[in-house]
Order: sequence, then C-alpha cells, then structure tokens
Amino acid sequence: MTVCVANLTLKPPVLLAPLAGITDLPFRQLVSRFGAGLVVSEMVASQEMVQAKPGVREKAELGFGQGNTAVQLAGREAHWMAEAARVVEDNGAQIIDINMGCPAKKVTSASGAGASGSALMRDLDHALSLIEAVVGAVSIPVTLKCRLGWDDECRNAADLARRAEAAGAQMVTIHGRTRQQFYKGHANWDAIAEVKQAVSIPVIANGDIVDSASARAALAASGADGVMVGRGAQGQPWLLARIAADIYGTPAPKVPKGRELAEMVAGHFEAMLAFYGARLGNKMARKHLGWYLDRAGDPAGLRRRLQTENNNDEVLRMIADAFATSSMEAA
Repeated sequence: MTVCVANLTLKPPVLLAPLAGITDLPFRQLVSRFGAGLVVSEMVASQEMVQAKPGVREKAELGFGQGNTAVQLAGREAHWMAEAARVVEDNGAQIIDINMGCPAKKVTSASGAGASGSALMRDLDHALSLIEAVVGAVSIPVTLKCRLGWDDECRNAADLARRAEAAGAQMVTIHGRTRQQFYKGHANWDAIAEVKQAVSIPVIANGDIVDSASARAALAASGADGVMVGRGAQGQPWLLARIAADIYGTPAPKVPKGRELAEMVAGHFEAMLAFYGARLGNKMARKHLGWYLDRAGDPAGLRRRLQTENNNDEVLRMIADAFATSSMEAA
C-alpha cells in the first residue's frame, strides 16, 4: 500500500513522528536506511528559522532534497510561517508539515512561544489563516499534524481537517489524544475515524503505536491510510520497517545483533559527533545510548559509565564491549 501526497508517493505508509531533541538528522537518516515512508524533522519555530537564530536551522537540517523527509514548522503568525516555508522550500525540502499538535506548555502558552502548537485548535479561523499562508507561499505539498482537540469539550479535529483540506493541505496526521491529556491514558484511535470520514486526503493515525500489533489495531479502529510511530522507535530504528513488513509485506529489516549491532550503535554515535561537534554530540547521544541499552537489557552493566564518559574514543570502546555479544529484537 502507498499514500500519495500531491505528486509524492509515501511507500510504505509508516512514518516517523517529529520528536523534539530526538528526530535530528542522524536519527532520521538511520531510520530511513532501514525503511520508512516519511521521516519528519523536529519542530522548528518559524520566526526563529527566518531570523536564523543559533541552533534553529541546524534542527531543520535534513539532507535537503531527500524525498522522504518533511520539515515541521510551528508558529502563530502567518507572515513568519509563510516566510519560513519559503526558506525551507528554497533549500530543497520536499514536504512542509504544520504543527498544531504539540502540547508542551512553553509552546501553547501565550507567554511561551506565542500560543502555537495545539493551542491553535482553540481558534480554527486563526489556524486556517496559517495553513492558507503556508500553502500560498510554496509549491511543495503542505501537511498538517494535530490532536483530537484542545480538551474533551473542544474535540474539533474533523472540522480542522475538513477546512485544512479545503485550504490546500495534502495530508493530516492525528494524534489520538486531546492536548489536555498530554501523553496520559491511551490514544483513542476510534476517534480518528471521524477525521477519516470527513476528508478525502490521506489520514495518518498517531499515538501509542509501538509495534506491529498496535499498528494493526490503530489502522482497524481508525480506518486511517497509514501510521506514524514516535517514541516506539527509540532504541530500535528498524521498527518502522518491521511494522511495514508485517502489515504491508515489504522486505523485512535485518535486526542487527552482535558485532553488527555494535557497529550500528557506534555509527549512530559517530554521526552525532559529526553533526553536533565532539562535545555536544557526546551529550546529545547519551539518551540514544540509554535506549539502546534498554532494548539490549543493559549488557555488561555499563549504563552509568557509558552515559557519563566524555572521552569519545572510550565511549566507542565501551559500545563495542556492551553490544558485541548482545542481541535486540524489535517490539
């Protein structure tokens, strides 16, 4: 099965969610190598992108021109959203995704990033003005990611999706929770079905999809055209490919074990050093190393040393010791 977004084909329809501080370029490239229909950048603040504040453009670095990558933009002002969209299109981005789902207080509060993210679901007229501005500014496909609504009294995802489609959005991804739920409870995949019935563009189900069984359940409950995987991919970048193989019959990924596993983890670590620089890359990689250890059962009991060591050569030596005789299986 494939999902068509304007003139682009997403095959398989198993997508990597944008995760702040996690889905940077090294991780997205690793997931893509195993197999994913689309990978999405960390959320990038539109005004900061245009004004080139330190660290913002780096978050959006995609290996511009890669066909299975989207840049996710956030903001509240149509001018800055349109200008940021032009910047990323000019740099070769293939898809722009608009964030209307982030629940973080610093994003949704008026005193934070300007009441953006899921706060926009409280004012659909304003939300639509942003979608229209971005669609009107670029020629590449524009997609939308949102939640079911702000809270149980304001569950308006179907209305937003319907209006977004009319404004030119080419796909919508729904996290099956309201903003007020944050990540508590279980994602309501059944509620995504209302969105699917409201629009003709592809609908992607997101939330609590951590393995092939949950992906099947989400698709069955929602009727969605595909799934988006977030936290489940932490420590197992092959998970999206495994889900695609189990559900859509694509080639099954080879889950690395032993020496191959050690080489993969080391390669991810070295890619982060190259991307961020030696010092920052070491710190940014620690959470990923922890997730790999979680999946492998913390072999050799090296967790504390591995996540506190500043000498990168020593980290690489410990990676070899920790993973060379270990195996991991995707969930």
